[in-house]
Amino acid sequence: MELACLDLEGVLVPEIWIAFAERTGIEELRATTRDIPDYNVLMKQRLAILDQHGLKIGDIQEVIATLSPLPGAIEFVDWLRERFQVIILSDTFYEFSQPLMRQMHWPTLFCHRLVTDDAGRVVDYKLRQEDPKRASVKAFHSLNYRVLAAGDSYNDTTMLSEADVGFLIHAPQNVIDEFPQFKSVASLDALKVAFIEASERSLEL
Repeated sequence: MELACLDLEGVLVPEIWIAFAERTGIEELRATTRDIPDYNVLMKQRLAILDQHGLKIGDIQEVIATLSPLPGAIEFVDWLRERFQVIILSDTFYEFSQPLMRQMHWPTLFCHRLVTDDAGRVVDYKLRQEDPKRASVKAFHSLNYRVLAAGDSYNDTTMLSEADVGFLIHAPQNVIDEFPQFKSVASLDALKVAFIEASERSLEL
C-alpha cells in the first residue's frame, strides 16, 4: 500500500504569511520556512510582529478568504487521490486552512493550532508534536505503508528523508542546493510523472 504525503503552502496553495505581508506592507512577515529552518524561531518572530502592529487572527483570515489554490493544484490533488491515499502534512494551522481546504474538496490535513485570546490576538501556537512531518511518515511506516512525499522548504526535508521517496517541488535554489539527494521538479505536472515513476504500481497518466 502506498501513501502520498504533500506539504501545503508553496506546493498546493500560496504562502499565507507572504500574502498577509503583501496586504499589510510588513516586509518581515514575508519570512517562511524557506528562509528560517527553525519553525519555532519563525513563529515567535511572527507572533511578535503581529503583537507589535496590533494585528489579530481575523485580519489574517480576511486575507486567506481571498486566496485560491495554485494553478492546477485542485486537479492535481483529485488526480492523486484516485491513485493513492493522500495526506497533507503542513505547518499551517487549522484556523487558517478551511477556505483553502474547501476549494480542494477537503483532503485530509494534519497541521497545528493557534491560541487566541478573547480579543482575537494570537498569543501562542500549539504544535501537534515535535518534528510532526517526520513523525507522521514514521507512523505510516509502522502501519506498513510505503510513503512518497513532496515539499518545498527546510521544514519538509525530514519528511522527505523519512519517506521511501522524497521530492522537492517549487523549492528555492538554496534548498535545492543544500538537499541534492531529493529530485527537484518545477511543476505539478512534473510531480505527477515523478510519483508515477516512483510508485511500485503501474500507474497511468
